[in-house]
Amino acid sequence: MHFQTITLKPPLPFSFPCSYNACSLQNPRLTTTTIPIFPPIPSNYRPNRNPVFYCNGISSFSDPPNGTLHDCKFRTTALKNIDVATLGNLCIDIVLNVPQLPPPSPPDRKAYMDHLAASPPDTRYWEAGGNCNMAIAAARLGLRCVTLGHVGDEIYGRFLQDVLREEGISMVGMSDGNHVIDGSNASYETLLCWVLVDPLQRHGFCSRADFNNEPAFSWMNKLSGEVKMAIKQSKILCCNGYGFDELSPRLIVSAIEYAAEVGTSIFFDPGPRGKSLSTGTPEEQRALAHFLRMSDVLLLTSDEAESLTGLKNPVLAGQELLRKGLRTKWVIIKMGLRGSILITKSSISCAPAFKVNVTDTVGCGDSFVAAVAFGFIHNLPTVNTLAIANAVGAATAMGCGAGRNVATLMQVMELMRASNLNEDDASWDELLDEDLTSEKITFLSKTGINGSNNCMSCVDVQKVVSELLPKFEYTWVEGNVSS
Repeated sequence: MHFQTITLKPPLPFSFPCSYNACSLQNPRLTTTTIPIFPPIPSNYRPNRNPVFYCNGISSFSDPPNGTLHDCKFRTTALKNIDVATLGNLCIDIVLNVPQLPPPSPPDRKAYMDHLAASPPDTRYWEAGGNCNMAIAAARLGLRCVTLGHVGDEIYGRFLQDVLREEGISMVGMSDGNHVIDGSNASYETLLCWVLVDPLQRHGFCSRADFNNEPAFSWMNKLSGEVKMAIKQSKILCCNGYGFDELSPRLIVSAIEYAAEVGTSIFFDPGPRGKSLSTGTPEEQRALAHFLRMSDVLLLTSDEAESLTGLKNPVLAGQELLRKGLRTKWVIIKMGLRGSILITKSSISCAPAFKVNVTDTVGCGDSFVAAVAFGFIHNLPTVNTLAIANAVGAATAMGCGAGRNVATLMQVMELMRASNLNEDDASWDELLDEDLTSEKITFLSKTGINGSNNCMSCVDVQKVVSELLPKFEYTWVEGNVSS
């Protein structure tokens, strides 16, 4: 989790102390009251929550009610009764208001983080983070999910397991059966990410992974049989660049190679780490190149796509990544308020974003990926997949924080029914003004009439919504997801 800032609007009211050493830490999702200094939390504490589905393995998953992924997407006849498995990047976000973001120099930032950790805030300020965001958003769309990763045998790890269980998500621990885990060693503790929000609603992130030359869980050196079984039984293995903060490049590569071997589709979102991986150690550079070749679906922001290809136009950058991929079927470019683009070898699909009042962008990208997985598994038209993904990302942006605050199915359905797209014809015309005449272009529109004009085909958003809502309404009636 590397330090960065994001400016959000509108700013929310805060009250702040004037000095760093005496600062009061506040959760921007709750109140502006000062957090007292909390005593140490007993090691045997476990939140009292109603038990919901949970398992350490994957044997309790039942077969999906309908076949949702075409046989051509598999290279194996093995039963795949899990929709999505996430690899690594399981952490707890501790979300606090602070008078100022951490200083840029590593030693000062480390001291800042140690100061925060000296008096752990109440559990009200904790939230599931990292790949938990994607898994929770996917589960709320009705997908069966399992997380593959490591959490410690302490209060933070038990909290995270409880959150996943309540969302109907299983977890498989990534530890070699022959490896003895020392619970007293910091290397085995649950990874914490401090999500700090200043008065201008800018975010700063820091965790212990920022200050180590080695991944946080460098003691892991191979995939366990249980992890391999989870990958084999999953339709999609979802990975992101932050996984390199926890797991060694060699271990990550072994996971994607095994996924390819057993016919599990690979999703990869390099995120901000993509740029540093491309200039990192030789092992990191090889792992990144392997991901770009072996992934079935690549998801990047326009800036990330440019940093990896040197091409400013996101469509051309996406086509370049597609050309270099061995297995790549989709390259998806996320463009924030403008929307998103999905590029295949024969087509380009464009979808403007939904207009919403943005409160917080944390977790939006993860939620977007979850919806893309939904479209991929259900073999939806590419423009329909973008419409869902934009809606889920936008619904998450309307709330504060990620984890359990990501979009609910009801919020997504309401947003899609409103169909309020942020169409800016000038910006899209400029974007598509390159020599793209050889590709079929599909554009989601609220004003256009279904039909074609040369290579451009406009699809009415209401038509797309009418096709998507029955799928969500069925899930809602079945009661499979959180409201």
